[in-house]
Amino acid sequence: MKVIPLGTSSGKPTLKRTVSAVAVVREGEWLLLDCGEGTQMQIMRAGLSPSRLVSIFITHLHGDHFNGLSGLLSTMGLDRRARQLVLAGPRGILEYLDTLARLKILFVNFPLDLQEFTEPERGAKGYRRERTRMGEWPPGDPRGLPVADAVPIETPASVYEGQAYRVSALPLDHRIFAVGYRVEERPRPGVFNIEKARALGIPAGPLFGRLQSGQDVQLAGGLVVHPSDVLGPERKGKSIAYCTDTRPFAASVELARDADLLIHEATYTEELVREADEYGHSTAAQAARIAREAGARRLLLTHFSSRYTDLGPLLDEARSIFPNTSLAQELVEVDV
Repeated sequence: MKVIPLGTSSGKPTLKRTVSAVAVVREGEWLLLDCGEGTQMQIMRAGLSPSRLVSIFITHLHGDHFNGLSGLLSTMGLDRRARQLVLAGPRGILEYLDTLARLKILFVNFPLDLQEFTEPERGAKGYRRERTRMGEWPPGDPRGLPVADAVPIETPASVYEGQAYRVSALPLDHRIFAVGYRVEERPRPGVFNIEKARALGIPAGPLFGRLQSGQDVQLAGGLVVHPSDVLGPERKGKSIAYCTDTRPFAASVELARDADLLIHEATYTEELVREADEYGHSTAAQAARIAREAGARRLLLTHFSSRYTDLGPLLDEARSIFPNTSLAQELVEVDV
C-alpha cells in the first residue's frame, strides 16, 4: 500500500501546489481522498488510471476539497466506465450532482453507490448515514431504494469494504460538518515456514499456496495439514488515517490509533494558533500531538496555507514533538 499526495495546498492553489487530494494505491486498484480543483491533471501526472479507481471519499464540501469531483466523474463517463464507483461524504453531494446533471454539466452513465453522512444533532450519540444506489444520471429512476441507518459517533463506521481492506469514518471538528477516514488492511496470514512444511512431507508447489490462503490440505498418505501447522502468527495489516480539515479533536486520535501513517493537516504554525482555531484548522504542532497521542508510527503533514513559501518551519515545529514527521510532496509516493 502506498500514498500519493496529489494536492497539498489549503484554500487555493499556488504556483507549486494544488488543493487537497490524496491517492491510496494497493494491488491494482486505488481510492481517492478528497478531490479538489485540478485533481484530474494530478491523476494523469501520477500515472494513475481512472478505470482502476474504486472509491472516492470526500471530507467536507468546501471547494478546495470538492470542486474537482464533477469533472472527474464526467471524464469517467466519457471514457465509458462500466464499473461501479463508491462515493462517500457529507450530505449535499447528491443535491450538487443532481443540479449539475439537470444543467447538462455532469455526465455520469455508470453505477454510483453514494453514501452521505448527516451532521449529528447537538447532544446526539450518533449521526445518520444515507445510502443511495444510482444507475444512469440524472437519477430519475434510482436502481435500488435509499437506505438510512444510525451510526455511533464514538466508533468509526465502516463505509467501504474492499476484498482486503476496509474504510471507516468519524466526524471531525471544522467550521462545517467534516468527516475523517481510516483505511485499514485486513490481517494477513503469518509467515510460511518452509522448514516445517518440508518436515511434514508437503511437496513444494500448489499445496504451499493453499495453506497460505488458509485451506487445509491432505497429503498422499492421508495426513491432513492445517495452516496453523506451517504458518506463524497472523500479521496486522497496514493502516492510514486521513484527518483534514479539523481542529485538534478526539475523533482524530481514534482514527489514527496505532496507524502506520497519519495524514493530518498542518495549515499554520503555532504562532497562528488562534487563527487556526477560528477557521477550524490545526497547526503543525497540534498535528504532531495528535500523532503522538494516537501512537501513530509516522506523520505526513499536508494542507499548507498559501502564505508559506518555505515549509521548513512547519516541519521543524512538528518534529520537535513527533520526530517521525515528513511533509507531503505532490506526486512523491510514500510507502506504507
